[in-house]
Amino acid sequence: MYAQEDFNKKVSSLLKNTVPLVTSAELDTLLQKNPNLILLDTRSSKEYEVSKIAAAKFIDYDDFKPEMVRGIPKEEQIVVYCSVGYRSEKIGEKLQELGYNNVLNLYGGIFDWKNTDHTVINEKNQPTDSVHTYNKNWSKYLHKGVKVYD
Repeated sequence: MYAQEDFNKKVSSLLKNTVPLVTSAELDTLLQKNPNLILLDTRSSKEYEVSKIAAAKFIDYDDFKPEMVRGIPKEEQIVVYCSVGYRSEKIGEKLQELGYNNVLNLYGGIFDWKNTDHTVINEKNQPTDSVHTYNKNWSKYLHKGVKVYD
């Protein structure tokens, strides 16, 4: 499928692979095994308000401060995500610098999560098809769901 190849090429061009990757299928398995898995959404508050992966905690990429993760034990497994993986990789690097040694970055972010038929929820914790796509340019990488952007 050309669209998926295009998406993979774009994601690969953005990532430095400094934070180990986890696929959507692998994250799904991790969440089934550990519903208390620490999942950090590193997008903007506007994006987070539209939809998120269930149980994700908001960590603002633009205003990240170490205090935001102070209560998380350093040995806990943490999965970070954003739209496609770039911003979450940067936050993952910051977490590694803070001494977190079990950080994973969701490959393809919430776009891949939704494109592979996984559920996202809105601010009322109800399933939704809406995903904030950052802007119109990036919306072409979301193939399933309702594209929301400013």
